[in-house]
Amino acid sequence: MTIDELYRQLHEHPELSFEETCTAAIAAAELRAAGFDVVEGVGMTGVAGVLRNGDGPTVLLRADMDALPVAEQTGLGYASATPGVMHACGHDVHVACLIGAVRELSATRAEWNGTAVAVFQPAEEVGHGARAMLDDGLYEKVPTPDVVLGQHVGPAPAGMLGAHPGAAFASADSLDITVHGRGGHGSRPETTIDPIVIAAAIVGRLQTIVAREIAPQDVAVVTVGQIHAGSKNNIIPESATLGLSMRAYSEQVRLRILDSIERIARAEAAAAGAPEPTLEFAESFPVTVNERAATERTMGAFRAAFSDEAVLDPGQVSGSEDVGLLATAAEVPLVYWILGGANTQQYLAAASAGTLDRDIPSNHSPHFAPEPQPTLDRGVAALVTASREWLR
Repeated sequence: MTIDELYRQLHEHPELSFEETCTAAIAAAELRAAGFDVVEGVGMTGVAGVLRNGDGPTVLLRADMDALPVAEQTGLGYASATPGVMHACGHDVHVACLIGAVRELSATRAEWNGTAVAVFQPAEEVGHGARAMLDDGLYEKVPTPDVVLGQHVGPAPAGMLGAHPGAAFASADSLDITVHGRGGHGSRPETTIDPIVIAAAIVGRLQTIVAREIAPQDVAVVTVGQIHAGSKNNIIPESATLGLSMRAYSEQVRLRILDSIERIARAEAAAAGAPEPTLEFAESFPVTVNERAATERTMGAFRAAFSDEAVLDPGQVSGSEDVGLLATAAEVPLVYWILGGANTQQYLAAASAGTLDRDIPSNHSPHFAPEPQPTLDRGVAALVTASREWLR
């Protein structure tokens, strides 16, 4: 099966976080066919393969496998056959490219020395996959790497490569705040403690965190994306729940925002005479930090292999990733780059017209559809080029 055919198969059969059994089986079979030693079921559905090729460094290549609960609207001939589930973030591209790199590294062992580790990771979308593999003893099952490499497809011209040194992807935290009040009849509010009023006050006050507590040069976002309370118009409920998300590019700013959220929630509840609210984390992604020297080295290899024009610095990306945990746990550099997947002519036309946001679907859109070529070939070549740069 060609990489193009494999990509279409993966796209047509997406699997949600920690349910990537078929994708994992494909990855394991490909690793074995390429001569890798294979470990399955790492962190539930994760797969890792090791190919030893003499003395030298150890490089870890990572691809995430999970899809999203999105109903696909691309109209592709190989669109998702699973209702309500779609590879809307391009993890099918990541898996296909890593399998292509596995095949190429196996076939060209005379051109590199060391150990190649390929990791197919589950559950990136919920922020738990990398941690699950580490907690399951990933680095007891495969050699500890000297560098972690990976890529993420996005709405840039197909075949473009780009990495930002330093803080490259934002941290992301999702948490729920449950305000506890005292319910009662809407005609007798004096007998109640209204959790909806408290929740509304919290929402308003949260807007001051970025506006008044974070320095202007520090990028941060606090969003209230959900409010749930009540069952009938004339009933004051017992509780109200807020769903929050926040992003930052430094751990210091992240912790300050979290402290502020907790302080505001508790203070507003106390001001209303309510019990302390409950704060629960749903998802958490650390800041993704590309080590500067390693990034410059890898991007230099890309420029030599492809062209100066094919490699750029995309700046900081507001999306989030958990790949950095694999590097942090091993105390080694991370290099994580963007792989362009948009139709180049359509991209240039939209850029010229100032309609990129409208005309070029981005990740998580039901219309997100990377161009298979040259995206796949460049993604495979990028992983192989980066690996060989370090495996010597």
